Formats: sequence, C-alpha cells, structure tokens
Amino acid sequence: MAEVVLENINKRYGTKHHAVKDFNLHIEDREFMVFVGPSGCGKSTTLRMIAGLEDISDGVLSIGGRVVNDVPPKDRDIAMVFQNYALYPHMNVYENMAFGLKLRKTPKADIDRRVRDAARILQIEHLLGRKPKELSGGQRQRVAMGRAIVREPSVFLMDEPLSNLDAKLRVEMRSQISQLHRRLGATIVYVTHDQVEAMTLGNRIVVMRDGLIMQVDTPMNLYDFPQNRFVAGFIGSPSMNFLTARVEGGEFVIGGSRVAAMGRLGQSLRAYEGREVHLGIRPEHVGVMGHTDLPHGQNVLRGQVVVVEPLGAQTDLVIDVQGQHLTAKVEGQAPLDVGDDIDLLIDQTRLHAFDAETELAIDRGTPTGKRGQADTQGLGYEYPETGQAPVRTPAPAAVAPQTTQVSPGPSTVTVISTKD
Repeated sequence: MAEVVLENINKRYGTKHHAVKDFNLHIEDREFMVFVGPSGCGKSTTLRMIAGLEDISDGVLSIGGRVVNDVPPKDRDIAMVFQNYALYPHMNVYENMAFGLKLRKTPKADIDRRVRDAARILQIEHLLGRKPKELSGGQRQRVAMGRAIVREPSVFLMDEPLSNLDAKLRVEMRSQISQLHRRLGATIVYVTHDQVEAMTLGNRIVVMRDGLIMQVDTPMNLYDFPQNRFVAGFIGSPSMNFLTARVEGGEFVIGGSRVAAMGRLGQSLRAYEGREVHLGIRPEHVGVMGHTDLPHGQNVLRGQVVVVEPLGAQTDLVIDVQGQHLTAKVEGQAPLDVGDDIDLLIDQTRLHAFDAETELAIDRGTPTGKRGQADTQGLGYEYPETGQAPVRTPAPAAVAPQTTQVSPGPSTVTVISTKD
C-alpha cells in the first residue's frame, strides 16, 4: 500500500468555475480516508484527479512517494470502484473479475488465484458462474469491488459505491467494506454525501464545501469539536440544533430562558458578552423533563411540541422555542402530543457556540486524542455532583424527578431518578 499526498491542488474549468481550491491533504499508508460534503463540493472531482481521470490545474499529487501529475491512470497503481458497477453483461462473475488482469497479460495461474482469493474475501465464491443479470444489487457491488481487489493496487478509490443500494443493503455493504479494509490493510479513499457512511467507515474524514476543505479529523473529533457551523451541522443525524441567543453573564439567553455555559466554553464566551451568538446543541443532548437523567439546573428551555416522530427505539420531537425550532431525541416512546408545552433540559457538558458573523466555532477546547470529548480532559465539562458527565439510562414513566443519595464506594454521587 502507499500514502497519497496532495499539495496545493486546484481544479479549474475555464476561467469561471474553480471546482477545487488549494486542497492540501496527507493520506497515510493503510488509512481509510473519507471525503464528505454536499453535491457540487468538489469531492468526486478531487478523487478523479487522484485517479488521473481529471487533469490537475495546479499543485502536486504523489502516490507512494512518486509524483504522478502526468502519469496515466493505468500506471498509477490504483483501482477504482464507481457508483455504476459497469459489469460486462455477457461475462460471468469470474470473467468480469479476471478481465482487467487478462488485458495486462497476467499469467492464467495468477489470475485464477487472485480471482478466487478475492471471491473468498467477499463471500461470492458461489456466484462465480453467474451473469450480472442473475445477481442482486449488493452482489453486483461485491463483484465490482472484487474486480478492484484482484488488481492488488496501492490505493483503492471508491466514488459513492453504495448510493444505488437500498437502506438495508447499504448497512450490509458498509460492514463488508469495513471488514475488507481490515483484511487487506489497504489505503482507501472513499467519496460519499452520506455522513453516516463517513462516520462509520473513515479513520479520518475530510469535510468539503464549495471546493474548500472545512475540516479534517477523526469522526468523533469532528462530532465533538467542529471548527465551524457548517461542519457542526453536517456531521451528526439529526443535524445539530442552532438557536440564536444573547450572551449575558456567561449564559445563553433565549427569550425568558437561560442556559449556563461550562468550563472552557464559558471562559471563551466572555469575549462575546452582550452579543448574539449561535448556540449549538445536538438532538441527543437535549432531554425532556421527566424523561431524562440530565441534572436540572440553569439549563431549562421552555417550548411547545410542533412535530412528534415515533421511531420505536426513540422518538424525535420538533419543538418551538421562542419562535426557533429545535429537535430533541427521546429514548423509547414519549407520551407527548403536538401542542404540548414542555420543559427541555440541555446537557451543559455538550454545548457549542458559533460566531454569528464568521460562523467559526467559539473555542470549547482542542481534542488531544482521536475519540473527541471522551479522551480530552481538563476542559471543565463535568457536573459538580459527580465529577463526570451523567450516564444515560432510559427513563420510565413521566413523573417529577426526585434526588436520592447512593454510595457506590468511597464517594457519594447524586442520582436523578424518575421512580415513584
């Protein structure tokens, strides 16, 4: 396998369209790198430049330490899997997988070994004699991947390979691709517009917008420490909530409600005293009073239910808060109806804030590891009662919370309970 380095890469179409702008990225050997972003952001164009299918306007591209700007695609030691499977309908699976090797005049014994090894890895050995029309969508996608694997390339390039599959098959194929990466120890560059695919597959993720890199980091670092509002809203499902709030005394003021900031974020907000900012909070970090274990303090927002979306394991609520809409995830089935007035509890350890003009994140800390807030200490995002963020457990019926004291060892912690 090999590392891929892009230095000051630009792609222009004529004088009017600048598709990729000053793109700098170092993809390490055996890394699974995902490009994600909305349609038209330049992610597929960048992948095609790595493949040699698009000319590079400016910059230097190297694969395995060799500059390949002017090297034709067939000599770059890469293999590509497209959204379109592009299988030959008159050939069976074995012949489709072997065709590229035959063109390269690979010995028959090597072809047979590689095809059967790839088929075993992808669990399609029983399909080698079938034609593409006899295969399901997921099976065709595995054949397309097998055709790339037999090349034994330095780098695999995948351009939205799962977008033609239904939801169930996408989940199955995500698992197959992840296992494939572990087995092959391959360098993979993967393009998708689906942030769930990006989060579940990538070692690192490049978030793109309008041809620019917005942020590059591990999935959990992007989730917990987004550098701007665009990244914060793009990573996570449902998207992060953004509420316009005024900063007063280190607290976010929204109408008659106030939410206090903690630790590093509270310190950073001092520079915004009296100004409007965008408060960010993810739906999974919002609780409904009586249905959550979040502590009750200076963290209450009052609102009215606008939409109820029961999903079985959880219920998504859209709530009107002083004319602004906010989405909350509630575990299980929430006995709430449209029009109900409710009190929301905000997880103060998970607050974000963004400058209203630049949309850059107001500093809440810098990750020191790969797992976001989980392995970044000393930021002050712990509740004083326990010294740590609350552990979430499903809440039973909606009753007023009560506080009890328990001793799990040498220290005492406060537990918020909804039991009678």
